[in-house]
Amino acid sequence: MAKAHGENAIGVVLTGMGSDGVEGLKELKRSGAKTIAQDEETCTVFGMPKAAIEEGIIDEVVPADKIAGQIIKMLRKGQKSA
Repeated sequence: MAKAHGENAIGVVLTGMGSDGVEGLKELKRSGAKTIAQDEETCTVFGMPKAAIEEGIIDEVVPADKIAGQIIKMLRKGQKSA
């Protein structure tokens, strides 16, 4: 996704164990993508979002029920700057 869509992509990391999603999110950030992580309060397991946040590659941390709205907001913001 990073190679194909770069700055037009949005990566989202949700509840889960481990840190296996961090490498993919790093590639997305390097390509100019925006990133979102689910907040600790709404995660069943905060492992994956926490690992991404600690790497400094997350633009927004939001509750699960606000992620779709955040994606829409990021898309609209991107259209205005185009």
